[in-house]
Amino acid sequence: MNLLKSLATISGLTLVSRILAFARDVLIARVFGAGMATDAFFVAFKLPNLLRRLFAEGAFSQAFVPIFGEYRNRRGHEETQLLVDHVTTMLALILFVVTLIGIIAAPVLVYISAPGFVEDAEKFDLTVQLLRITSPYIFFISLVAVAAAILNTYNKFWVPAFAPILLNICFIGGALWLAPYCNPPIMALAWAVFVAGIVQLAFQLPFLKKIDMLPSLRFDWKDQGMRRVLRQMGPAIFGVSIAQISLIINTIFASFLVAGSVSWLYYADRLMEFPSGVLGAALGTILLPSLSKCHAGNNAAEYSKLLDWGLRLTIMLAVPSALALGMIAVPLLATFFQRGQFMAHDVLMTSHALIGYSVGLIGMILVKILAPGFYARQDIRTPVKIGIVTLIATQLMNALFIYGMHLQHAGLALSIGLGACLNSAILFYFLRKKGIYQPEPGWLLYFAKVGLAVTALGLALWFGMGTQDSWLTSFGWMRVGRLTLLVTGGVVVYFAVLAVLGFRPRDFSRRAID
Repeated sequence: MNLLKSLATISGLTLVSRILAFARDVLIARVFGAGMATDAFFVAFKLPNLLRRLFAEGAFSQAFVPIFGEYRNRRGHEETQLLVDHVTTMLALILFVVTLIGIIAAPVLVYISAPGFVEDAEKFDLTVQLLRITSPYIFFISLVAVAAAILNTYNKFWVPAFAPILLNICFIGGALWLAPYCNPPIMALAWAVFVAGIVQLAFQLPFLKKIDMLPSLRFDWKDQGMRRVLRQMGPAIFGVSIAQISLIINTIFASFLVAGSVSWLYYADRLMEFPSGVLGAALGTILLPSLSKCHAGNNAAEYSKLLDWGLRLTIMLAVPSALALGMIAVPLLATFFQRGQFMAHDVLMTSHALIGYSVGLIGMILVKILAPGFYARQDIRTPVKIGIVTLIATQLMNALFIYGMHLQHAGLALSIGLGACLNSAILFYFLRKKGIYQPEPGWLLYFAKVGLAVTALGLALWFGMGTQDSWLTSFGWMRVGRLTLLVTGGVVVYFAVLAVLGFRPRDFSRRAID
């Protein structure tokens, strides 16, 4: 299987999911605005979503995939199936307990994650109610992550990539049709989250059965493979999910800022996650199984070449994305969100956060490429140490930007971005120091060519977007048309310059490791 084609497939499906996510967020902004109710929901959704990223997609996937790949390559089908059964059963038991804690201890969790809400009893109580409905999402979506890890190892990348589309469909359905029947209407979004977890899990089960990897309820505490996964999971939480931990701490900071701060950060984060998901998550998804197979086969040269391939693609696509997000933040936000209860003031406030995120977008994506370079080798300690340093540095920057420089919510976004850059830089340093990654020839010329193309892109966007006021005062399809022309023109200019400089798609083609 061609990795570039796999990347295109995952990125394409992720693009569809992100477009639907934008549609859902536009709908949420229009129906609910940016205020007390949306702040409450975003906190209630962020907690199980954070646990999903930390516990399932973060710690579990990075711990399980290398060991699962090793079993598949070196042991028979029967032992591999036993590993899947024991690990899935163990994880389901843990998740059931976590879900119960989320429901029972919802007031405590809200108090810890958003202490600023305590002063507003109505806001606090609403958040607690929403959290109790969304808590089971962690159970279902974590099992979805188990299924995704297995399917990705079998190179069935499109199935897990399609699942998030179902979440966005549930959100849109909840906002359009269920909200009028709920009191308050924001409850519809919480029930949409609950249903989406079940739907995504049900969607992947037939594909697991097709590859004869559908888990059964079997548990053996003495299973060595399961014990290895457990030992790797704890430390992996820090190594993979530092940005997510920082986001929840940012929510605590934001809860003390003016009303709307949580929502402004959320909408900026949604736009930032567009390139991060389309490129970073997709590359990380396809790299980890191939890297794990290289490590199991003791193929160090191919291991390094895979990392080099991922880094080159990241530089070529992440650098222009970061520049574009920062430069056209207001056009993007005005076009997607400025309607109904989401006013021009909300656009400007959200744009400040988006610019802060854009500074660190490259670092955020690089972390998703570099961290698998350690996890595929079952090296947990190095990313953990780097993660702790990054987390401390990020919180120091939070304090500086909010209380020292008075950047408010924009400072929170900037600290996340700069923390990700620090994280990726240290990861890269240790990959080189340990001899895991050896850069292929031609990097200086590669940087120069990308730099020229990015400069051309920046000029095209600068002269094409006009003033901020023109975006804030225009309406409807006029904005959509202008943004379409602006983005299309920028893409054409960037890739045209790359083509003139000799870049060809076939240069980035690579075969997956079977």
